[in-house]
Amino acid sequence: MPTNIQRNKLFVASCLALLVTSLSFGIRAGVLNQQGIDFHLNASKLGTIAATAFWGFPLAVIIGGIVVDIIGMKKLLVMAFVFHLAGILLTIFASGYWSLFISTLLIGIANGTVEAACNPLVTALFPDNKTTKLNHFHLWFPGGIVIGTLIVFLFNKLGLSTQVQVGVMLIPALLYGYLFSQLEFPATERVSSGVSTKDMYASLLNPLFFFMIICMFGTAITELFTGQWIDVLLKNVSDNAILLLTIETGIMVVGRGFAGPVVHKFSPQGVLLISTILASLGLYLLGHTIGNMLFVGAIIFGMGVCYFWPTMLGFVSENLPKTGAVGINLMGGAGMFAVSVYTIFMGGFYDRLVAAKIPAGTTEANMANVMNEAKKAAGPEVINATLVIPVVLILAFIGLNVYMRRKKMAVA
Repeated sequence: MPTNIQRNKLFVASCLALLVTSLSFGIRAGVLNQQGIDFHLNASKLGTIAATAFWGFPLAVIIGGIVVDIIGMKKLLVMAFVFHLAGILLTIFASGYWSLFISTLLIGIANGTVEAACNPLVTALFPDNKTTKLNHFHLWFPGGIVIGTLIVFLFNKLGLSTQVQVGVMLIPALLYGYLFSQLEFPATERVSSGVSTKDMYASLLNPLFFFMIICMFGTAITELFTGQWIDVLLKNVSDNAILLLTIETGIMVVGRGFAGPVVHKFSPQGVLLISTILASLGLYLLGHTIGNMLFVGAIIFGMGVCYFWPTMLGFVSENLPKTGAVGINLMGGAGMFAVSVYTIFMGGFYDRLVAAKIPAGTTEANMANVMNEAKKAAGPEVINATLVIPVVLILAFIGLNVYMRRKKMAVA
């Protein structure tokens, strides 16, 4: 690597950029319910607003993946900073549905642009330790959610507004924007290794890549939909629903920090199978229990989804290296697109469940209590419907482990 490349500083700046991305998830998860109250928005509209972040993300990450080898990672990250700044400021000064919609879309585009540049940047900086370093990089996603949810919890106790909570994101955004503007960047791994553009796109037709894209739909929905909506779904089941997200993501931070020995012992495909089993058990507990058992469910669920995102990217980068930045970013874009579609669908599903549980003839005087009970019953039903996804993934990852073992034996 050229001597002018300051690897550690680039990695730190990348982590700060991802911190802004994750703060947007954690703080949005915490303020979403209050925004619904402030702007008189039902769950369907809140679902659409939350989903716009997941629309902007795949749009940016796929386009970014295509152009990153051409324009370079530095220019992409400058663009990410501009979109983050615009999205955060527009959220702070939002006046209703459409301003929240546009601001969330801008933040989603910024988040996707960060991933489009930083994932290939990490693999270029650490070519011999990709999956582990991607896990270390991506620990700042749950780390930022922990910080974001604690900010929401503390600021709510202090009576501070949602605008102040969102404004906290300006601090790391300004820091990463400054750092990236001062540093030199390496070429992407695909460019430096001499793989042609034609070979890169041809490698995307590998059946294993298609399989991993489909699995990415499921792992992303399991992790991100549940995390983004946990406060809405379980607010009437637990007095501390947002703390469930804090616990879950706290477990993810610790797990990703110790990714090296875990991935080395079990292999990426083994880690994915174990993770899916734990995620299924955690979702089952979140959807079928109350009280302290909800926190047990959050811990197990956090252990399950801990390695999903970075290990999926690491598996593709290690086993399909010719796919390059496009391959990694198509994986991320596919995951976020799936979450956006699922979030919109489940927002409407949740509203229909709540409406169906309100008895005909309910008086205005009793409506508040009846509505709370309806939401209390509907939230776990949405979680239970989502449980089907990781259960199916268990079978998929069993198949992946068998395939990789046979492939290894054939090479030997």
